[in-house]
Amino acid sequence: MTTVDARDDPSSLESSHSVTDVLAGRAADFAAARRSSGQPQARSARPTTGVAVLACMDARLDVHALLGLGEGDAHVLRNAGGVVTDDMIRSLAVSQHELGTTEIILLHHTQCGMISITDDGFRDKLLERTGARPDWPVHAFSDLEENVRLSIARLRSNPFLAATTSVRGFIYDVATGELSEVTL
Repeated sequence: MTTVDARDDPSSLESSHSVTDVLAGRAADFAAARRSSGQPQARSARPTTGVAVLACMDARLDVHALLGLGEGDAHVLRNAGGVVTDDMIRSLAVSQHELGTTEIILLHHTQCGMISITDDGFRDKLLERTGARPDWPVHAFSDLEENVRLSIARLRSNPFLAATTSVRGFIYDVATGELSEVTL
């Protein structure tokens, strides 16, 4: 029987292993490579670009590769839909007031799953599957560009974020790889 190294191909895992085991192994390899390369072990939590990115959690959206970011360049915050929630505002406020970021980039994408659901429909699904209906908002939306515009406006008007903050919104096309700016 031929064994494929699961670090290269997580789909080849035997049932007794989890993807988390593979990823934890990769983290150990990363730490060892970092030590042997002489890279500093501790870096500043302050992003070198002064940028915070709020993006959708979609696996097709590689924020670092898309924007040409390296380790330590930006704070990258993600959730379903890249929605400006109270918790994202909390994180952005810490990013600004404690760690010096001055620009916020909103990064949404085409074919977003949040467009294909509704708040009530998703809550009903959770009720059916778990026996409990959440009281938190799902933040589904039907118009991608309008959602980006609303997100920009919400951030620009938020009292916890600096009035001088640059807030810009973009849509990533998952089919072409192109990025388009959305303006108010």
